[in-house]
Amino acid sequence: MKMTFRWYGKEDTIPLSYIRQIPGMTGIVSAIYDVPVGEIWPLAKIKSLKEEIEKVGLEFKVVESVPVHEHIKLGLSDRDQLIDNYIENIKNLAEAGIEVICYNFMPVFDWTRTQLDKKLADGSTTLVYYQEQLKQMDPETSELALPGWDTSYTKEELNELITKYKLLGEEGLWENLSYFINKIMPIAEEVGIKMAIHPDDPPWKIFGIPRIITNERNLDRFLALYDSEANGLTLCSGSLGCSKENDFVYLVRKFVSRNRVPFAHLRNVKILDNNDFEESAHYSPYGSLNMVDILQAFDDCGFSGYIRPDHGRMIWGETGKPGYGLYDRALGSVYLTGIWETIQRSKEEK
Repeated sequence: MKMTFRWYGKEDTIPLSYIRQIPGMTGIVSAIYDVPVGEIWPLAKIKSLKEEIEKVGLEFKVVESVPVHEHIKLGLSDRDQLIDNYIENIKNLAEAGIEVICYNFMPVFDWTRTQLDKKLADGSTTLVYYQEQLKQMDPETSELALPGWDTSYTKEELNELITKYKLLGEEGLWENLSYFINKIMPIAEEVGIKMAIHPDDPPWKIFGIPRIITNERNLDRFLALYDSEANGLTLCSGSLGCSKENDFVYLVRKFVSRNRVPFAHLRNVKILDNNDFEESAHYSPYGSLNMVDILQAFDDCGFSGYIRPDHGRMIWGETGKPGYGLYDRALGSVYLTGIWETIQRSKEEK
């Protein structure tokens, strides 16, 4: 296991030098954020980012993410040109030494939460998803914008997109995903890049828009679209694990043993009734997921890829990008690394 940390480039308020001080930290997960979706990332920009990261003694092997343009997801007339641009990004990233590209195929909205600053009993704040709050968040009638969402659309453009996805439906989205995958994967194989799709977050339909990377059945269907280790998963405990339908430990064992998981996000969530959930500290007793069992499953199946601590609470008075503060993610990474060390030492003693 290689421990990594998400960093948002020069606009990130967390210095690379601070991340370097986290025990066990080996690398940075980042991207090029100032190039519009659908355009080609200049190789010089990628290499400059890599140099900046390596200068402090960290690796840059995982990109998260290269966004997929909505016209590709919708299967519009310009998708082939956009896919050609995506392929050029894969080639450029491979030339710069990148090994894994995390991406998603979520229509319109990326990860969705209904509140970003829910105060917990210990005084920390966290991200939550409550169905009652969601009912007040109709994107077609309100000026709604949350982190992870593309805010470049006007309200009219957003409404048009939502209508198109509703008409497209799940099977139409599957068809367009298959088209995309079968175009890019031969190139990814050729240049040695592992593509790792991120599950939908949360893993169910929102606002009537289809979501398809949600459970074991759909993960199987996705991997069957192109049977290659280049076509893999970003297993995210917080995304898949917030649904009672998904046994995350089982999913780890199934897909890691098949060498289809080059990257993983680990965070804990407290599952409530009615598909509500709260993001918690990584420490197992604080949430509904057992981090010891999860990491044991990764180890039992021979995982040697990249992991990063996912969303953290805001603690100790820290302010910043919701879910992406320094302190709680640092605590989470050390906690996970400690579990991993214990597992390795117990094997050595047998």
